[in-house]
Amino acid sequence: MKTRILTIPGLTVLTGLLVACGGGGGGGGNDGNNPPPPPPPPVSTLDDQLRQVIAAKALTGDPTAGRDLPSINEPLAQLGKLLFFSKSLSGDMDTACASCHHPALGGGDGLALPVGTGAIDPDVVGPGRTRADGLPNVGRHSQSVFNVGLYDTALFWDSRVESIGKEAGQNGTGSGIRTPETALHIADPLVPPGTSLVAAQARLPVTVPEEMLGSFMPGATPEAVRQRLAERIGDYGAGAGELTNNNWLAEFQTAFASAAPAEQLITFDNIALAIGEYQRSMVFVDTPWKAYVQGDNDAISDSAKRGALLFFGDLNPGLACDQCHSGDFFTDERQTITGFPQTGPGKGDGASGDQDFGREQQTGNLSDRFMFRTPTLLNLQATAPYSHTGTYSFEDAGQHYFLPEDTFDNRFPGGSLCRVPQFATHPDCAALYPNTVANSEAALNAVIIQRGIDASLTFPDLSFSPLSDAPPMFDFLATLNDPCTQDRACLAPWIPDPSEAPDDNQLNAIDSNGDPL
Repeated sequence: MKTRILTIPGLTVLTGLLVACGGGGGGGGNDGNNPPPPPPPPVSTLDDQLRQVIAAKALTGDPTAGRDLPSINEPLAQLGKLLFFSKSLSGDMDTACASCHHPALGGGDGLALPVGTGAIDPDVVGPGRTRADGLPNVGRHSQSVFNVGLYDTALFWDSRVESIGKEAGQNGTGSGIRTPETALHIADPLVPPGTSLVAAQARLPVTVPEEMLGSFMPGATPEAVRQRLAERIGDYGAGAGELTNNNWLAEFQTAFASAAPAEQLITFDNIALAIGEYQRSMVFVDTPWKAYVQGDNDAISDSAKRGALLFFGDLNPGLACDQCHSGDFFTDERQTITGFPQTGPGKGDGASGDQDFGREQQTGNLSDRFMFRTPTLLNLQATAPYSHTGTYSFEDAGQHYFLPEDTFDNRFPGGSLCRVPQFATHPDCAALYPNTVANSEAALNAVIIQRGIDASLTFPDLSFSPLSDAPPMFDFLATLNDPCTQDRACLAPWIPDPSEAPDDNQLNAIDSNGDPL
C-alpha cells in the first residue's frame, strides 16, 4: 500500500495550513490517554536556536560578499542586454538567448523543456511557445540566469563549462575554463584568460542546432559558426549586409570606449564578454532570509523559522537539506544523483536514445550516471518548474525527497505527461515519451544504489517521510525569494525597450495571448 501523499494546493495556502498530529479518531485529538502535543516553542527560543545554527554554519545572508559584480547600468552590461535579446545571434535569426532565459519568467522560460529554434511564433516566449509538432526540441530544462555570476565551479546541468581551479568568489576567472570543446580538466585555449564562467557559457548555445544554430552552416566547426555570427553583427566579411538595419558598431564603440573598426571590435570574444557581464549583473539576493540572518528577527514568520531549523538540522529530527544546498548561495555546486524523473526526448543516451545520463556524458564514468549539478534555491518561487526535465512543481520537488516513487506516480499516472502543463493540451499527451516510467525507474534505482555507497552524495533516507513538516519547510523556502524577481517593473532595467533595438531582430517577447512580457 502506497503512502498517502500530502496534497498542497499552493504556497499561499501553505502558510496557514494546519496539520493534524493526532490518532485515527475523529473530533478533538486528545483521547484522554495520550497527553496533548506540546505547544510550539516561543519565538525567543526559535530565534535563539536559529541564531546558533546560523553561527555554526557561518552564514552571512549575502552570497555576493567579496565579489566584483557589474551593475546593469554599466556600458558592457547594457550592450550585453541588447545582444541577449537579439535573434541575430541565432543561425536562422529566429531565437535569442532570452527566448529560453527571459527575466520576466524567472530567468528561464517557465516550460518543462525548452523550445529553441523553429518555434511557430519566434516572439512567443514561455507557456505557449511551441513548434509545429507541439513538442520541445531541447532535452534539459532551462536553468535560471538569475545570480548565475555567483557560481564558481561549473555551469549547465552536467557541469560541462567548468572552472579548472574552482577558486572561490571568482566565477571561473582564476585559472582557465574547460568547455565541451576540450578534454576533461583541460582549459579551452579559445577561451581568453580571465573569462568568467558566464562569458564562457555564452559561447555554446549559438553552436547547437536545437538551441540557437538551427539549420545554419551545417557541418561547420563551433569556432567557424561563432566567427560567422560576429561578422553578421559587425557587418563585415561573409556576414556583411545580412542585417538590413545595423547599428551594432556604435553600440560596441560606446560599450568598449573605442573607435576601433568592426573587424577589431566586434569579435565573438567581445560578444560573449558583454553577454556575460549582462548576466552577471542579474543579482537578486535581497531576500527576507538575508534580512533575518543579518539581524531582523521579524523578517520571517515563526513557521518559516521552524522550517529553517528543519532545513539545516541533522537528520531525525532535521532534514539536512544543506548537505547539498549549502552556504549563503544554497548550493554546493556538486554533481548529485537525485532520481528526478527522466521525461522528454532525452540527450541521446541509452539503448533508445531518450535517456539523459547527466554528468557521465562529460566524464565517461559510469559512476557519474544520472548526476546533475545542484542548483541554488534562491528565488525558487520565480524559477519554476524544477529538475533537469522541469516536470516538477514546487510541492512535487519538495515531496520527491521523501516519497519519490509516490510523487512520480502522482505526477505521471501510468507514465502519462498529461498533468504536465506544457504537454496537457497535446492530443497525444498520454502516449508521449513512452519510456518515461522505465527511464525514471533507472534514475531512482541509481539513487538507492548510490545511497548505499556514499550517503553524502544523495538526499536523506527515503524512509524518513515527515510530510507534516512540509508547511514550515515551504514557508522557509519562500523566504529565499527576492521580491524583485516577481515584479515586472523592478525587472525593467534588464529588458530592452523596442526603441533600443540596434537591428530589426530584437526579441520583444510576448506571451501566448500576444501581451508583452
